[in-house]
This record gives sequence, structure tokens and C-alpha cells, in this order.
Amino acid sequence: MKIVFMGTPEFAVPTLEALIEKHNVAAVVTQPDKPKGRGKKMIFSAVKEKAVENNIKVYQPTKVRDGEFVEILKEYEPDVIVVVAFGQILSEDILNIPKYGCINVHGSILPKYRGAAPIQWSIINGEEFGGVTTMYMAKGLDSGDMILKAEEKIKDDDTYGTLYDRLSYIGADLLIKTLDLIERGEVVRVPQNDDDATLAPMITRDMEHIDWDNTSENVVNLIKGLNPQPVSYTMYNDEKLKIWFAEVEKTEYSGEIGEIVDVRKKDFVVKTKKGAVAVKEVQAQGGKKMTADAYMRGHTIEKGIILK
Repeated sequence: MKIVFMGTPEFAVPTLEALIEKHNVAAVVTQPDKPKGRGKKMIFSAVKEKAVENNIKVYQPTKVRDGEFVEILKEYEPDVIVVVAFGQILSEDILNIPKYGCINVHGSILPKYRGAAPIQWSIINGEEFGGVTTMYMAKGLDSGDMILKAEEKIKDDDTYGTLYDRLSYIGADLLIKTLDLIERGEVVRVPQNDDDATLAPMITRDMEHIDWDNTSENVVNLIKGLNPQPVSYTMYNDEKLKIWFAEVEKTEYSGEIGEIVDVRKKDFVVKTKKGAVAVKEVQAQGGKKMTADAYMRGHTIEKGIILK
């Protein structure tokens, strides 16, 4: 099949690789290059790097809905436009271009977690399963008819990053199976039940600041859901301390909410509203991520301090 692919981050790369192997990827559309680091060097998206590596024409419109760019897409006469974590909303004009429609690979079991951050919210909310859904794109937010689904168990030590990686490959496999069904004319369109829909909005900066006035499970899920980005943090003596990984503490402690109630060889324990949390990986402001025990060999973590 003749495919136009739209995607941007690492999550989209396994699907692009699978399409290159199985189909004719005529063009790739991705977000514009962005400056990064102190030198503000322009960085390609992960999808652009893969497309360039395979000599595929790349487009980077600031607004994909722009009339001139829509006309460029029409000239390709694609059978399908595949969209994976692209980062822009498609106009109805674009949705109507492909012979077989626009197919989206979404990182949740729809209709749950419609929106920009489904994998993060699945972990933050303590879900037992995450997953991927392929769907026909429609005007609404992730509201089109579903095609295939694949569930994935969320492990106790999963973070946003580890689940993201696994789902990226599951999504690639599911997309290829979806296109096979389309080619054979065997697709069964399953409408979503809007009454069961939940939202997964973009993660905001204020969410990064840990609120210890919560259950231990909720605090740990937030920490895991924001790892490796944007990463949660707390304030230790007015200095920002990023918390990369933590576990629910089994030992019962008394103390104030946010208080460091124990400092052990390999971690330190913080009291929450209900229970306590064992902090395992941290990063000082301007420093590198490290295990809590490595951090405590060079920094003081004092029992009795209240984290803010």
C-alpha cells in the first residue's frame, strides 16, 4: 500500500520501520526541528532521523492544516495516512484524502485515555493494564471507530519510559495487522462508547511537584508516570530534588506529612498522608541522576527534615 506517515517521537519509530519493510512509504510528515541544549543546536525528531536514513521525503509544516500543504498531500494520492504521536490535529480536508482513510495508533485501550498523554496517565492512575488501539481518525479527539486492540500488563516496576518502549513495538505490530485487514477488505469498525471515555490531557508543570499529602500509592504512581520526563520533584531545604524512582514502603512509620522518617543505607523514607514512600533514585539540581545510596555518599539527607 502507498502510505504517508505522520509521527514525531521515538514511540512512532517502530511503526515507521515496520511500514518501510512491508509497504511503500511515499512521504513522512513530522514536527519542525527544535533547538536543544545551551548551543541551541537544531535537533531532528526521531521520525525524521529514521526517514532521512531511508531516503524518504520529509515534510515539516508548522501547520499541517495549511491549504498549500493539504494540496501537497493530495498529490501523493495515498491509500492510507498513518498517524502515530504526530502532535498536530488533522483537518477534515486531510482526513478525506486517503483511499482507505487515516489510521491512528493510540497508546491506550480506547475509549479510555483519549488525548495527548495516555501512557503517562495509565501509570499515574495505577491502572493494571495499558495498551494500544488502532482506529479510523475522525473530527473528534481520538473518537473514531476502533479496529484492533492489544492489552499490556503494567508491571510493578514499570515507568512511563519502560511502558512507552514496549507499547511502541506492540503498536507497530498492531498497525501492520490493521493494514492487512484493510487490504483484504476484512476490517470490522467498532464505534466507541462515549459514555466510557476518559481523558489523558497533556502533563502540566504543576504536576511535577510531589504532594506528599496523598496516599503512598498515588505518590509512587506519579513518580513512575513522570519518569523519564518531565520527572517529579520535591524541595529539600529550599533546593529542588528530582525523584526518579520510589516504592511504597512496607514498614509503618509515624511522623508529619512530607517528613523524612528514616535514612537507610540504600534509600530514605518519606511519610505521606497514608503510609510512606522509599525513595530509590534522585537527582540534585544541576547534577546527574543516581541511586539514593550514591547520592547520600556525597550529600546529607537528614532525618526529620520536612520535604515541601
